[in-house]
Amino acid sequence: MAIDISKRAAKDARDVKEEKKSSVQAAIVRDIIARMTADRMLGPKLQKGEIRKKLVEPAWKCPSCFHMTRIDLPDCLAELLSLAQNPNMGRVILQLHGGGYIGAMRNKYRSFAGLYNELGRGINVFTPDYRVAPEHPYPAALEDAFSAYQWLLDAGCQPSRIVIAGDSAGGGLALALCLYLKDHGIELPEGLILMSPWTDLTAGGESYETNYTLDPLFGNTRDSMIYNLDYIGDEDPSNPYISPLFGSFEGFPPMLIQVGSIEMLLSDSTSLAQKAKEAGVKVRLSIYEEMFHVFQMGELMLPESKTAWEEVGKFLRVLDRRRSEPLSMQEEEDMFA
Repeated sequence: MAIDISKRAAKDARDVKEEKKSSVQAAIVRDIIARMTADRMLGPKLQKGEIRKKLVEPAWKCPSCFHMTRIDLPDCLAELLSLAQNPNMGRVILQLHGGGYIGAMRNKYRSFAGLYNELGRGINVFTPDYRVAPEHPYPAALEDAFSAYQWLLDAGCQPSRIVIAGDSAGGGLALALCLYLKDHGIELPEGLILMSPWTDLTAGGESYETNYTLDPLFGNTRDSMIYNLDYIGDEDPSNPYISPLFGSFEGFPPMLIQVGSIEMLLSDSTSLAQKAKEAGVKVRLSIYEEMFHVFQMGELMLPESKTAWEEVGKFLRVLDRRRSEPLSMQEEEDMFA
């Protein structure tokens, strides 16, 4: 028994990667976020997502190296970002944006699409602007995510060459979509990229308490997006299509999960990783010390965010190589080194 436990611990140690100390840049950003949320006028609007929802942005200008195609799905619009020259529809990321199920897509996710394209060596990125609450509560977002997946299949994409990526609510939606696909006998995608996924809308995880005073974005209040019931409506919040943490992950594809150590949503990721591993899923959980919710928004400007995006690129390369040949755990770890 001692030997088995030791082996399990060693395996988990390889799965979990922690940055030991955050950078000065990250500390500055963390302090700015905390100061903004502490402001009596600005803070509640930021934490409730009102600013995010009402954000008016300039029209996005597509860089000349890309081509953007707008697609009409049954109930929403979507955007397909591909290389302007020699696009390859054979490999694609289905990106599901965050925003607490109350915020629509914004330009940041078009920048994310560009990063995914670069890190994935020209991979196409399909991003639906799915319907959001309160006008469109559950199951609108899930219906639109499924419509986007079905569109890719109808366009000739093979599930084994589709990766679903999402941050925050988009990460939870990615998992809910996979649960829906499995329940309806539809082949699952090749992999999942989950950035601070919101997997437990019951807010029942331990980090909702232990990180209550540490989280610079959602901390020190119960009146924030993570307690918003607009998307849930009259449904049971423990419904796995709403809170995928309560679903079964048997048969799921490999997952890359990234999360910050001071997030109130930390346990949404750690509990997900544990449950998925127990179901036999290959999981790479990366906890970034002292980092906040979806710190990947810093893209290549914060050291931790840059490292996280580099890890995304390595994960995509692992999936590429795994498609052509079996890889040992050590070989996969070497590719992440």
